[in-house]
Amino acid sequence: MSSQFSMKSYMKGALLLTVAALIVKVLSAVYRVPFQNLVGDQGFYVYQQVYPFIAFFVVWTSGGVAVAISKLLADTNDEQIKHGITKTVFQYLTVLSLLFFALLFFGAHLLSSWMGDPLLAPLLQTGAFVTLCMPALAVMKGTFQSRAMMEPVAYAQVFEQTVRVVMILIGTIVVVSLLSQSVYAAGNMAVLGTVIGELAGVILLFVYMKKKALLSKETVAISKWPIIKEVTIFSISVSMSSLLLLTYQLVDSFTVFSMLVESGLETLDAMAIKGIYDRGQPLVQLGVVIASSFSLAIVPLVTYKSKQGTRGEVPYIQLTYRASLVFGIAAALGLILVMPYANALLFKTDALSSVLMLYVLQIVSLSIILTFTAILQGYGKLKIPFYCLLGALSLKIGGNMLLIPLIGIAGAAIASNIGLFTCAMLLVYYFKKVNRVILATGSFYKKLLIASISMTVVVALAVVLLNHIISFTSVRMAALVYSAVLISLGAFTFITAVAKLQILSVREWFIIPFGRRMSTYQLWLNKKK
Repeated sequence: MSSQFSMKSYMKGALLLTVAALIVKVLSAVYRVPFQNLVGDQGFYVYQQVYPFIAFFVVWTSGGVAVAISKLLADTNDEQIKHGITKTVFQYLTVLSLLFFALLFFGAHLLSSWMGDPLLAPLLQTGAFVTLCMPALAVMKGTFQSRAMMEPVAYAQVFEQTVRVVMILIGTIVVVSLLSQSVYAAGNMAVLGTVIGELAGVILLFVYMKKKALLSKETVAISKWPIIKEVTIFSISVSMSSLLLLTYQLVDSFTVFSMLVESGLETLDAMAIKGIYDRGQPLVQLGVVIASSFSLAIVPLVTYKSKQGTRGEVPYIQLTYRASLVFGIAAALGLILVMPYANALLFKTDALSSVLMLYVLQIVSLSIILTFTAILQGYGKLKIPFYCLLGALSLKIGGNMLLIPLIGIAGAAIASNIGLFTCAMLLVYYFKKVNRVILATGSFYKKLLIASISMTVVVALAVVLLNHIISFTSVRMAALVYSAVLISLGAFTFITAVAKLQILSVREWFIIPFGRRMSTYQLWLNKKK
């Protein structure tokens, strides 16, 4: 096999995993809308309080640990050593999964009391079973990735997420509509859906393992501690940007509801407010989908190009930064402009739209964070980004404790933005110390500002016009029409401004996935009359 063919196969596999990861992210964000519609704001609060505990282990296992295992296995050609590494990691993860299971299952009552809602304990106990899937999932995914067999991993990711979403929605319909159970029972069914989804992924990967004859072979004695140390450090480093958002949600789970109650709100009101606040989470997830795709694709590219010593990775880094910023600002600003209407359309009411506008500002900072943690990972720089993310978490905790008692739920959104923006700036600063690269020119930022202002003006004028010519008796029908018109106009205006101002070159659009049509449109707009 030639090196060129190997690299081509590797990038094809990376693209397959990227597409699978994007499908998973979209499914993860989209199912929350019908789920919230079924259970209401209080039911959504119940699920979102527990979700970060479960997702933390899923993300760490599927992302970080699997990648760490694949790296260790790819570094040796000895099959007996490979199986020795696999056995060591499996034993280590089994111990960890049992410890995490015990923490969640037997500590559920303590954790739920710390969150200020003892009725959440059964949900935590159900979610604890997710941790038992960790060893098998991580080891099997890592084994396939180390052998450049990306198809089983990609299919398993999409399959487990599909099963999860179907189980959550069908189970919730049965519990709420047919059995008329409480929102806590609906939340427990949603958590159970996640457990079943992970189990489905394990079963599918096991079938592939048997088919590829990768199970139970002889091993040799190896030193275990270096392997355990490398898997732990590398897995946390690789998945830390994804884990940051989940730890932010964990902070909110422990602080927002309890602090709202302490400030004098009734329990049910505090639950509803936290549930409305959590509407922002799927919106942010969708907003960073494009940045996530760039971050997933840039790691192997930077690693490969930087090893050649020709600085061939620099144009790709510049493009990734500029494209992530363009799409991040477009998503955040677009959501802010249509938030009252999108909020009512998706979640039945436009409650706390101003708070959700603050919430979705996270998209810009997260787009930068995802981009630069990925780039620095490609360079093998993991320690400083970890400290930056740890600092962001500290700012979030401190911000919540300080701001929520002063200004209520808006304080949690502001605290998130402060922490994430600070982290983004620190990562950019550190990257410039590592690699003195001009990421973008002043002209780029001016043109991006013009495109943003253009979209804002057009959407504002459209709102005024719609207010004068249309009236609705149904709030949701009005929200549908306003959202459809404003999103279409806003997106068209922004895309046209970006193309006319040539914020990205035609050649750069060709490199970006699905950018060919944009390059054609840009050429047409700027052709000489």
